[in-house]
Amino acid sequence: MTLKFLLTGATGGLGAQVLEYFTAHVPSSDYAAASSRAENARAFTDRGINFRQVNYDDVRTLDESFAGVENLFFVSTSTFDNVRRRIQHQNVVDAAKRAGVKHVWYTSLAFGGFKSDSGAAVQQVHYMTEGMLEESGVVYTSIREGVYTEAFPLFLNWFPENKKILLPADGGVAFTRRSELGEATAKLILKGGHENEIVLLTAQASITFQEIVQIINETTGRDVQLELVAPETYIEVNGANDPGKKPAAFFEKLISWYEGISKGDASTTDGLMADVLGREPTPASRAIRDLLHDNPDYTWHQNYA
Repeated sequence: MTLKFLLTGATGGLGAQVLEYFTAHVPSSDYAAASSRAENARAFTDRGINFRQVNYDDVRTLDESFAGVENLFFVSTSTFDNVRRRIQHQNVVDAAKRAGVKHVWYTSLAFGGFKSDSGAAVQQVHYMTEGMLEESGVVYTSIREGVYTEAFPLFLNWFPENKKILLPADGGVAFTRRSELGEATAKLILKGGHENEIVLLTAQASITFQEIVQIINETTGRDVQLELVAPETYIEVNGANDPGKKPAAFFEKLISWYEGISKGDASTTDGLMADVLGREPTPASRAIRDLLHDNPDYTWHQNYA
């Protein structure tokens, strides 16, 4: 039985946003939501959404669920273990090829813009997966998604109780609202095209960490200070005193992110997202103000161990 669209990662942040657009605009017979856990099925079927189990570690589920699929929305895994991530992604690509999937839509990240030379550790598996897709011969589109605006506390390691933020570098980041990325991604998939291309979905301007700190202070009445320090100091001090209980090893992994940001890796913007949405994406400066206006003590879940 042919299925036009299979949406993986449907219980996650971006995947849920993509699914929301599909449920509002696409006949339910044309798509199915997927999750790694079979017990999540009722959360979808009770809403009239078809469900398939897709566990990237279980090849059997991939072969069964990819059968008859024309378009696979392939959400990258969230693990920081790049070895495991590489194996999981290879499983997906191989299964998509075996099943004869017509088009794989992969969620990459916008570090490095259109280039593939960023040294940021977070980007390396995305480059690797793009290589897997190209080598497989399966038609694909790699959607390099902008860094989520909602995650700005993680990038600053900012908590509401912080009076000082220590970072190893500053630079522009094209922060982009996750909800708008979900809508734009869904529209891009439904429109089709972009075969064997890398595309970039971002807001139209970047913002520096210093500018975000200024917004925090103006919006919440705080007096937070940003101090740029040596990478070793950043790791040692944050690792010993992190309100989110993240270990020093976590901060050590982020050094390559900041090195890339300082070189402009996260500042590239493109007009495709505005074209797909039919409007300008929300600038990060306004989106952050809105988040802090609604909740002056705004936090982000990944800032906590």
